[in-house]
Amino acid sequence: MLKRRSLIASSLALAMAMGAGPAMADDVTIPLVSKGFQHEFWQAVRAGAEQAGAEFGVGIEFVGPDDESQVDRQIDMLSAALANEPPAIGFAALDTQAAIPLLREAQDKGIHIVAFDSGVDSDIPVTTATTDNVAAAALAADRMAELLGGSGTVAVVAHDQVSATGVDRRDGFVNRLAEQYPDIEVVTIQYGGGDHLTSTEITRAILTANPDLGGIFGTNEGSAIGVVNGVREAGREGLVIIGYDSGAAQQDAIREGLMAGAITQNPVGIGFETVRAALAAMNGEDLPEIIDTGFFWYDADNIDDEEIQAVLYN
Repeated sequence: MLKRRSLIASSLALAMAMGAGPAMADDVTIPLVSKGFQHEFWQAVRAGAEQAGAEFGVGIEFVGPDDESQVDRQIDMLSAALANEPPAIGFAALDTQAAIPLLREAQDKGIHIVAFDSGVDSDIPVTTATTDNVAAAALAADRMAELLGGSGTVAVVAHDQVSATGVDRRDGFVNRLAEQYPDIEVVTIQYGGGDHLTSTEITRAILTANPDLGGIFGTNEGSAIGVVNGVREAGREGLVIIGYDSGAAQQDAIREGLMAGAITQNPVGIGFETVRAALAAMNGEDLPEIIDTGFFWYDADNIDDEEIQAVLYN
């Protein structure tokens, strides 16, 4: 709890610097429609949103489908939230296109949409509270290249190819390798839907097809856990595994030496800033197009540093 309170305090300081502290009407509830509940990341986002709700005196309703493949279920949840005509909604899109008709409906009703984690192909959201996923994945590519000595073959196990986070993390990683490390070849990109069991099977298949593979990048919590499990089950040693997010299983894998390192986001900050931005929009305040909530590289050398401990997910 100490590290989460530390992160919440940091997020609150950021919010105050951005002009937070809006006066709110009584009995306001802001729904947040997330991508899911299955990962510790989303529980941390929820904690940040609820902390903001308590700080600013508004209710928070945090919902999401059972897993990140259920685009239709998420659309149903967004539709249900719209039916209650709240003053604002936070939305983390599983698909950058699928929700646009409902977002237009929200705009017509004067409902402010704040995107979080993953944006949409539209200018309807008043802002997006998110990690710079392209830059973060590029950092993961730099670390991969460093650990491989500048040459070799790698694979990517991504969570999807329809959300902004899936696309940006994939492209940020692959493009940095192509631009800066011509002696490193990406031999395959596979999609596991963010499910650790599916990603495990994908990883085993990749290892079978590429016996000399040097490294694998998993683009979210479920993908990275699946990669670790697949490599463990295959009995492969010496493979460089880099992940994204920082649930307990990834932290354990880093401490055990199975994973070289990973990118951690600031999920409590994402949740906090989503609510703060919704309230600011309701008050007519101008907001930046992107609220960058930050990211960090962590590995066995710095995992216990105070700064890193404050942004790990459990």
